[in-house]
Amino acid sequence: MGTGRYMEKVSVVVITFNEEKNIERCLESIRWADEIVVVDTFSTDRTVEICRRFTDRVFQESWRGYGPQKNLCASKANNRWVLNVDADEVISPECAEAIRDVLASELVHPVYRFPRKNFFGNRWIRYAGWYPDLIARLYDRTRVAFSESAVHERLIPDSDSGLIDQPILHFSFDGMEDYVSRQNRYSSLYAEEKIRSGWKANWTHLYLRPPWFFFKTYFLRQGFREGFLGIFLSLAMAFYTYLKYAKTRAV
Repeated sequence: MGTGRYMEKVSVVVITFNEEKNIERCLESIRWADEIVVVDTFSTDRTVEICRRFTDRVFQESWRGYGPQKNLCASKANNRWVLNVDADEVISPECAEAIRDVLASELVHPVYRFPRKNFFGNRWIRYAGWYPDLIARLYDRTRVAFSESAVHERLIPDSDSGLIDQPILHFSFDGMEDYVSRQNRYSSLYAEEKIRSGWKANWTHLYLRPPWFFFKTYFLRQGFREGFLGIFLSLAMAFYTYLKYAKTRAV
């Protein structure tokens, strides 16, 4: 546990919208943080009520897109070091200890990545490209910020990153219906962003990339080792790839 030097304080930041089924589990796992900051997008369920049991740093703001919303949330933090956590994620005690060890050591990187265990229902998906799913989440907000992307946002710059080897637990999807619904929404956000920039998919995006993503997910990333679910995830990835490109031409 650390080296005895001063431990940097950390603010855990979470954005929410109608997350009452997930948010208590998430916030319970980050009680150890020096500060918890929540930016909610005017939830119509009990999300805000639940959040206020854990922190008084709960704000309500209009939706700006995933990247801008996460940056807005980080801007409300009082500490330099920020851990971004999604409402459907959990920081295990082992992961929390690893984070505290890093914060008590010489912080040689401005951003740190984690492996992430993604769950489909209650099942951890190890293959099909779902693990280790390295993702940057702990960062110095004076030097690093999220991209302004509406979807698939990432921390930049992330070239000089460290690794915390304890995984974040991500309870991604309740089941097939939830998965398909969210992929439809994410593909629309992707297409809207591309359309605003004046970009449209060409025939190679529409007809070559979807089968390539199936091949990569099912064979190269060993989705076949997940059985029937591996076939579903591989086909769904191919369809999502087609859908996000097709929607750039649907105007």
